[in-house]
Amino acid sequence: MRLLLVEDDVRMAALLKRGLEREGYAVDLTVTGQEALRAGTQLPYDGVVLDAMIPAPDGFEVCRRLRQADRWMPVIMLTARGAVDDRVRGLDAGADDYLLKPFSFAELFARLRALLRRDVGERPVVLAAGDLRLDPASREVSRGGVAVSLSAREFALLHLLLRRKGEVLSRTAILEHVWESAYDGTSNMVDVYIRFLRAKVDRPFGRCAIETVRGTGYRLRPDGG
Repeated sequence: MRLLLVEDDVRMAALLKRGLEREGYAVDLTVTGQEALRAGTQLPYDGVVLDAMIPAPDGFEVCRRLRQADRWMPVIMLTARGAVDDRVRGLDAGADDYLLKPFSFAELFARLRALLRRDVGERPVVLAAGDLRLDPASREVSRGGVAVSLSAREFALLHLLLRRKGEVLSRTAILEHVWESAYDGTSNMVDVYIRFLRAKVDRPFGRCAIETVRGTGYRLRPDGG
């Protein structure tokens, strides 16, 4: 399998390229956004490992333009630790996954293997629960055919709930996935955004898809409520 690696830090790029090649991947290295776009739109890569902060255009814009060009190979975004909003920006741009620096190669390889099980070039599937639908590619959400407008954070939260519908998710798990921050036992951020989400995808349609599991967390009903 051939990967496109986009990383402008010379030392990190060399380490990543060597590690990926040892895993059996063929790796093309680019260091700027322009180089990445040229390679990503002209060659049929199986996946992309993309640093967020590269010479212009940055990684977020590169990912966005690749998706606009109908390049649907899996993209893992690499972001700086502490830049908590970068994950939402990356997902909003069309990234499939992300890793915070510093990260272990073992985790990168595991996530790559999981993503590469998807057919190359396959457009992400539309997620659904009953008549609630979320299209990760177009970033459109609808309920019963009626468009629903969500903020980037609300979209990321609904995306998580739909991907793991029927499963009870703790507040800690939700925070770590959507906000990349540890739950300290006092933050009500998850509860606030669950209320926001219910006010947009449930109550206006007379539904109760997002359930509270007392003492544990939240769950999205597979039937969409």
